[in-house]
Amino acid sequence: MSQNLIYLGYSLAWKIVRLLPEKFAYKLADRFADLLYGKNGKGVSRLRSNYQRIRPELNSDQLEFLTNAGMRSYLRYWCDTFRFPGWDNERLVATTVCDNENFLRDAIFEKRGCIVALPHAGNWDHAGAYFCATGIPLTTVAEHLKPEKLFRKFLEYRTKIGMEVLDLDSRSIAVLSQRLRAGKLVALVADRDLSKNGIPVKFFGEGARMPAGPALLAIQTGADLITAYVKYEGDGIRIIFEAPIPVPSSGSTSEKASVMTQVMADRFAKHILANTVDWHMLQRIWIEENA
Repeated sequence: MSQNLIYLGYSLAWKIVRLLPEKFAYKLADRFADLLYGKNGKGVSRLRSNYQRIRPELNSDQLEFLTNAGMRSYLRYWCDTFRFPGWDNERLVATTVCDNENFLRDAIFEKRGCIVALPHAGNWDHAGAYFCATGIPLTTVAEHLKPEKLFRKFLEYRTKIGMEVLDLDSRSIAVLSQRLRAGKLVALVADRDLSKNGIPVKFFGEGARMPAGPALLAIQTGADLITAYVKYEGDGIRIIFEAPIPVPSSGSTSEKASVMTQVMADRFAKHILANTVDWHMLQRIWIEENA
């Protein structure tokens, strides 16, 4: 599919899906998820492989059921995204439940700055929009998508939510550091390394790499590094926060970052295991896998 067709498809979805009756739109998303599952393309195959790796106890029927349900969860995220411009702050707040929200709000109130690291689960845009709507705007980074105009459309979408979105490049760390030293919130999706310079971790007992940014920012700025997991519940989401990851008292910066990133990976694994269906990982994660 050409880049122009990709852009056209997303643009039409943003215009059309939000105009459909809500129940019909989400039923349509389920049907499209079932269609994609049935076609068993590269993304579905990778999702199945990832699920099988973390849930080896499942038999083949259970794994197929989970994979189909995972695709439905993934398409729910996209349906949310296309309909999000029509949501008001009241609905955002009413459809968000938080566990241990004080871990984030205390750090912001006390001007320490806060880094939230989270995996690709549930609807992380919904979670970010909730905090923007309740008085805590955030800064994040985004992978540079192709075509360029699609990337710009996603920037516009997240900016309207209230987020400051930085392009993922060498300059973004400096800006994130500035925001944290000013006591602000930074949110980073951190279960997949895009730089090829990530920190090696054990993830479900096997080798993977995760971004160094969250730990390095915490070490360099003194901001709290907390983790979160977003899962779907009913008509909304639940955000589960966990306490700040302590900076080790000894060792080099890289050694400290390695320890902290492993804690982050362990926390992600715990919640992914408990709520596998909402982990939308359709890409390669583990180092030893075949491409």
